[in-house]
Amino acid sequence: MQDPQHPPEPAALVDAEAHSAGFRQVREARRLELVEDYVELIADLIGDGGEARQVDIAARLGVAQPTVAKMLKRLAEDGLVQQRPYRGVFLTEAGRALAAEARERHRIVESFLLALGVSPDVARCDAEGIEHHVSGETLEAFRRFTAARAPA
Repeated sequence: MQDPQHPPEPAALVDAEAHSAGFRQVREARRLELVEDYVELIADLIGDGGEARQVDIAARLGVAQPTVAKMLKRLAEDGLVQQRPYRGVFLTEAGRALAAEARERHRIVESFLLALGVSPDVARCDAEGIEHHVSGETLEAFRRFTAARAPA
């Protein structure tokens, strides 16, 4: 039992390079998070209804249409989408590949959380955030863990 009068010593700081590497990874994940969310949603909308319209993207992300327009411009500049007047938004080959990669990361994280006993609704929501912030090494560990628990 922890003695409230004598709390444990704080953990020692890791060296500066290791510390900054962790923060760089988080900043990069945050930068890519929106991009991945957009291309994944666009792929889902196209798969479901044949097109992805700005109004539908805004409604599903809970943001204003000008916010979507700004992001779509950025995605077009990055070569991930093409916008066609009166026809909506379409993914380029690079956009489709990024959407597939994001979907697979989500699937692995969600499967891992379900294997831990997290409820399906919570696992789906939590995976949406976690998928962007785990390293390839961690993602592979999640995949191995769930594969080992899968019935033969």
